[in-house]
Amino acid sequence: MAESSSTKSGLRLAGKVAIVTGGASGIGKETAHLFANQGARMVVIADIQDELGIQVAESIGTNKCIFIHCDIRIEDDVKNLVQLTVDSYGQIDIIHCNAGIASPSNQTLLELDICQAYGVFATNAIGTALCVKYAAQAMVAGKVRGSIVCTASIAGSYGVATGTDYSMSKHAVIGLMRSASVQLAKYGIRVNSVSPNGLATPLTEKLLNADAKTVEEIFSKYSMLKGIVLRTNNVADAVLFLASNDSDFVTGLDLRVDGNYITNADVI
Repeated sequence: MAESSSTKSGLRLAGKVAIVTGGASGIGKETAHLFANQGARMVVIADIQDELGIQVAESIGTNKCIFIHCDIRIEDDVKNLVQLTVDSYGQIDIIHCNAGIASPSNQTLLELDICQAYGVFATNAIGTALCVKYAAQAMVAGKVRGSIVCTASIAGSYGVATGTDYSMSKHAVIGLMRSASVQLAKYGIRVNSVSPNGLATPLTEKLLNADAKTVEEIFSKYSMLKGIVLRTNNVADAVLFLASNDSDFVTGLDLRVDGNYITNADVI
């Protein structure tokens, strides 16, 4: 059997074209750097944070990373993102559907603000679905055996004491992933998700009004695994596994990067 280009080069994404939504900061930024370091021919960062996105692309190198403004809540933005990528680089091999938001408040079901919930769902559930839809269409049209990885959350696998709308939205992401993995299997397209435990990112630091070290201390009680702190590189490593040929026969998996989550604790 002939060796793949990644096998021959030792790089796990050699020659691949990848999109990372929410790639301007946090998990997405870490994933974009890792994809580039692992030989991706082009990494397209999509985000609404233009200045940060451009900075990330420049730090990676504009010969192998570009930034495209994209609000995943807007269907035309997502269509444009995918079309520009295909027109410029010929195909899409990988998309990491990572863009998402936290709930603005830790409301319970009895307090549920439906307008707020719509806002959370517009990004986390509907926006992610649009990214999966248009990336999958491009992969099918290009006859690409692609890999789609969604960022979910452990809040999408367990009930939570607060942050009901966020938990609901991440359950929706896992449901989307599972349905897409069934529907796209006949095209050889794999669809998986990663579900991190709580960790320090610019989003959670702003939400908790705390620095990274304090946020890490807050979230440490939600993991049984001691001696290691969950950071963005740990999540990016899991995304890389699912995006690469290392997981060539893995689809429909929600890979929990949670250090054995303590189920009686609340999460963001």
